[in-house]
Amino acid sequence: MTGDEDRLARVALARVCEPGMRSVYAAVEELGAAAVWTELRAGRPPGRVRPTTAEGARLRAERYGPLDDLRALGRVGGRVVIPGDPEWPAERLSWGADLREPPPLALFVRGPHPLAGCVERSVALVGARAATAYGGHVAGELGLGIADRRWAVVSGGAYGIDGQAHRGALSSQAAPTVAVLACGIDVAYPRGHSSLLDRIAADGLVVSELPPGCAPTRSRFLVRNRVIAALSVGTVVVEAAVRSGSLTTARQAGDLGRVLMAVPGPVTSAMSAGSHQLLREGAVCVTSAADVLDAVGALSDDAAVPLRGPASPRDGLSETVRQVLDAVPVRSWAGEASIARTAGVAALTVQQILPPLQVAGLVEQSLQGWRLTALGAGRPVRAAS
Repeated sequence: MTGDEDRLARVALARVCEPGMRSVYAAVEELGAAAVWTELRAGRPPGRVRPTTAEGARLRAERYGPLDDLRALGRVGGRVVIPGDPEWPAERLSWGADLREPPPLALFVRGPHPLAGCVERSVALVGARAATAYGGHVAGELGLGIADRRWAVVSGGAYGIDGQAHRGALSSQAAPTVAVLACGIDVAYPRGHSSLLDRIAADGLVVSELPPGCAPTRSRFLVRNRVIAALSVGTVVVEAAVRSGSLTTARQAGDLGRVLMAVPGPVTSAMSAGSHQLLREGAVCVTSAADVLDAVGALSDDAAVPLRGPASPRDGLSETVRQVLDAVPVRSWAGEASIARTAGVAALTVQQILPPLQVAGLVEQSLQGWRLTALGAGRPVRAAS
């Protein structure tokens, strides 16, 4: 079997069989794509393919040739990518038929970037279509921040979280964004995202395992989600209700051994209830792009900077110096001997420590002894008039 025969057969199988069918994938692995296409076109079930599946494929194959799809791809500047191609992401799509849904037989791609290189450093951002203003804002910020760090953002091109994640990534222009569709790459769905999908195709990638012209269906959305999860190092659920389809993507990311993350939302928001459920079940809590890249194992400048409170004049002081400082009264005055007893250190130590603290503006001295300044006590310091 030549490479061209395998390519045409995989294109044909994508047309006559629904994506994610384990029996068809297993038959291709055992017999080869060209042999499976020959059998199905004749209505004969190869391997463990059911007779009803074979008959359905035969009906779809009537008056059809895979060259038709290749010509349709050419009209929209698309291409088909199959296992063995340089841009096939083999590392991402190599789990076989062990899981509920197997890898794609082929992927249809539209855009200027090689698929494998694009998803080598990528994170999926998914969530509710009916996103709240909070969820949409967070998705956009995450998309922008992740792309700014030169990681690709993968999502599904839908309304809500998906669209905001793509827009955030497009605003960066430092890394591409990838839209994985549940329809043909030439189909604008949702219709309101036609211009957005065109922008993604121009600057990123639009990907589907369905041939040109295919319409979306509910089952295709659910099967499509595994491709989103598979192409990414990790998946972030930005906002999701308890019955959100994005939780399917989360489950599949977990099944594939990908890093699963979720963004916390208001505890009163039903649209964050699914995200909170994932967090209770062990998903990594993330609130920023740096958190996300920390979770997926990125190093150096991708890592999150640990959160710190406001700088304090006491930062960096030794334990003994802090003991002495803590023993200095706030309002009344105290002598060095009294401070030494309170601090539990020698009087000579207090005599050595207090002058540098005075220079630093943390304590002040009078004839009555020593006391803390406003700075030393942690109170706001009034500006000089």
